[in-house]
Amino acid sequence: MNGQRAARRTVPLAAKARRTVPPAAKARRTVPLAPWPLAVRFAGVVMEEYGKFADLYDVFMEEIPYEDWCAVLEGQLADFGIRDGLVLELGCGTGNVCEILARDGYDMTGIDVSTDMLGVAEEKRMESGLPILYLCQDMREFELYGTMRAVISVCDSMNYLTDRGDFVRTLKLVNNYLDPGGVFIFDLKTPFFYREVLGSRTMGAAEEDAAYIWENSYEEDSGINEYRMTFFEKQENGSYDRFEELHVQRAWTMEEIAAMAEDAGMTLVRFLKAYTGEDAGPEDERIQVILREKGKNVREVLTDE
Repeated sequence: MNGQRAARRTVPLAAKARRTVPPAAKARRTVPLAPWPLAVRFAGVVMEEYGKFADLYDVFMEEIPYEDWCAVLEGQLADFGIRDGLVLELGCGTGNVCEILARDGYDMTGIDVSTDMLGVAEEKRMESGLPILYLCQDMREFELYGTMRAVISVCDSMNYLTDRGDFVRTLKLVNNYLDPGGVFIFDLKTPFFYREVLGSRTMGAAEEDAAYIWENSYEEDSGINEYRMTFFEKQENGSYDRFEELHVQRAWTMEEIAAMAEDAGMTLVRFLKAYTGEDAGPEDERIQVILREKGKNVREVLTDE
């Protein structure tokens, strides 16, 4: 692609999108914490926090097999003939997935609501030199200049959409900004995971330089899962800095997702056990959803072919 962005249809909804300004980055500290159960996605959608936590995010998520997941994602995209071109990631966080896909030839745009998380992503972009565009936007209201070949969302960012109307609105925006026949591939934590793995428990771990306490609460009737994270980080003078994060997610059933996709005007392709070729089952902890754009005329979109 030689760093050139493909020509694309201008979408009436698209106004000028905000570009993140690379911040003066804080020095990231290495904190030797046990990775589980912190390998649950902290990508912001409705959260207004992510100040200090953005500096520690990659440490807590170091057990996530991003390379393996991206290899599967690229195979799934290739199944639809998408081996390069414009791809959008919703809830891109610190840019781990954008970096891998950009390295592998995709023209990546990442959207996240947290300026602190995007600040870390911008650091990585400057270090790698890859042509990634990061936008500070809420996925429920995002705006682009034109359409994308595909949209992805990784590490259960979509679970942060706890309201049905918000979920459908986001799917409608995705459908609007996809090329004709484009695909949206996203993953979700399942009701089984929230009920059987997390439940209403208090967990924690302590190391030499830091500690955390995880207070989890899951309401099966509503599907709402709340977790309050309290972190203690050792300072140079030996004292500990304490800060908290409150996160709210929702467990969606496959039946609910199918109904929301229909309401958004998208075509449901398949539910998968996450990052495998297997069909999703009732006891999977994470699933992937593949939806396809519906409603555009192929001749409306310019291509670089």
